[in-house]
Amino acid sequence: MPRTILDGGEDFNGDISRTGSHHQTDDHGYKVRFPPAKGLFTELAEGVKENFFPDDPLREYKDQPRSKKLWFGLVHLFPVLDWARSYTFGMFKGDFIAGLTIASLCIPQDIGYAQLAFLPAHVGLYSSFVPPLIYAAMGTSRDIAIGPAAVLSLLLGTLLQEEINPVKNPHEYSRLAFTATFFAGITQAMLGFFRLGFIIEFLSHAAIVGFMAGAAITIGLQQLKGFLGIAKFTKQSDIISVMESVWGNIQHGCNWQTILIGASFLAFLLTTKYIAKKNKKLFWVSAIAPLISVIVSTFCVFITRADKQGVAIVKDIKQGINLPSFHLIYWSGPYLAKGFRIGVVAGMVGLTEAIAIGRTFAAMKDYQIDGNKEMLALGTMNIVGSMTSCYVGTGSMSRSAVNYMAGCKTAVSNVVMAIVVMLTLLLITPLFKYTPNAILASIIINAVVSLVDYEAAYLIWKVDKMDFMALLGAFFGVVFASVEYGLLIAVAISLGKILLQVTRPRTALLGNLPRTTIYTNVEQYPEASKVPGVMIVRVDSAIYFTNSNYVKERILRWLRDEEEQQQEQKLSKTEFLIVELSRKETMDLLGD
Repeated sequence: MPRTILDGGEDFNGDISRTGSHHQTDDHGYKVRFPPAKGLFTELAEGVKENFFPDDPLREYKDQPRSKKLWFGLVHLFPVLDWARSYTFGMFKGDFIAGLTIASLCIPQDIGYAQLAFLPAHVGLYSSFVPPLIYAAMGTSRDIAIGPAAVLSLLLGTLLQEEINPVKNPHEYSRLAFTATFFAGITQAMLGFFRLGFIIEFLSHAAIVGFMAGAAITIGLQQLKGFLGIAKFTKQSDIISVMESVWGNIQHGCNWQTILIGASFLAFLLTTKYIAKKNKKLFWVSAIAPLISVIVSTFCVFITRADKQGVAIVKDIKQGINLPSFHLIYWSGPYLAKGFRIGVVAGMVGLTEAIAIGRTFAAMKDYQIDGNKEMLALGTMNIVGSMTSCYVGTGSMSRSAVNYMAGCKTAVSNVVMAIVVMLTLLLITPLFKYTPNAILASIIINAVVSLVDYEAAYLIWKVDKMDFMALLGAFFGVVFASVEYGLLIAVAISLGKILLQVTRPRTALLGNLPRTTIYTNVEQYPEASKVPGVMIVRVDSAIYFTNSNYVKERILRWLRDEEEQQQEQKLSKTEFLIVELSRKETMDLLGD
């Protein structure tokens, strides 16, 4: 058995599975400093501080008078108090233009997303009035646009209709939606307050890409009801049930006027999206296209009275701003637990989507968002929203992209958008009476096309096949089962990958690059040559009880393979085994 050298210093003869003894000096005679003895509670407190408060949020409060501490507390809770002091008219011009632009996009989208969640159209508009105002005061992202989102609307609608029929019991259905929104906000706020945001990191990027793509396909299929003018449609969201429903209705005929409206305006919307993608300066073309489509299609239906010929329309949208809904939330009874379950799921998905969007645009503008403050802001806005007739809101990718391209400077763009939505609710909602459902279906299909990120999927395939399997699992789970099962599969695969990486760390054989003192992976660098009589192994993670046995077995297998090759080719035997552990800062008792 070769001599084993650990970490370039300590060595011993014998089986590598033997744990090494602790030494107080290395080969050069330097003393190894052991950590000072600490009490149990001291060690626990330091562990909590290191893991949950790495940014030391209370540092600025030290040695400050009480009035200053109160001000810092208010600024921490309401970041607007900090950046508002340096706000200028030039910044307002950018925010004003951006706010008007995203308002023109959000109004038709909100009506469509409300239908996707099986809620009245005015509830969708309500959800772009109050929540953005709360977020503008408490959020840390300058670019995110708040309101209903496609994936979250689909998820909420799917879960809610499993409990209550939205057609037969619309009032109870709305109550359960507000209850779920309340608990979604509580979940998000608690995660932020207790600084548990790392929980959402368990959903890998690959799983999110697959989940979003599957949700986009599912949302698109759900819109075939309005797009084709189908009266009776399945309540299931899986592709098989939807296609069976579509095929069964097509055999009995579809409304050709509805199909004409949907197809023509979908072609228009996709064309404007293509133009905006090719020329970034023309982003506004794609942004205002949905509102133009609604105006033109509504006018055409009104003057031709196509609704008399079978074209389904929105009909009446309740006029006026948000009504209080605190008394509508289920505070007891069987629907309390159901609302809690749905709210936790919706809150986690909304949180994941919003923070991912916020980080994306923050990286583009080179600033940082505070994840815990974001959770508090999102949670508070959904709690308040549930009491003002809103359903779960989050960051919208399409609107946030338009907000960014329109030149927003701060969250004031959300305030401008909210004011425009408020004026719409007060003044012009009756004008949407003749808006055809087909145009709303076209707008939603156009919006979810961008959720299918095929470029990211291809990159994941090239880089990591295991990640790609996670992507496929989440995608097929959503498409062939349901959004809920797809989400569970995505979480399960992500956790499984984490466990696999912890229990099966990457190991590599190292060789020397010619004419250098660099040792690197021989599989990645074919020019690297092994040192005769020496095997150098690198372990790419910390060694714990969960993976120590695997590392030993992997090294022993390499040694056996090396010995067989040496016997066949009559090469010199391996005399030394070097386990390269210079990157490892932690190791438990069994890993030592």
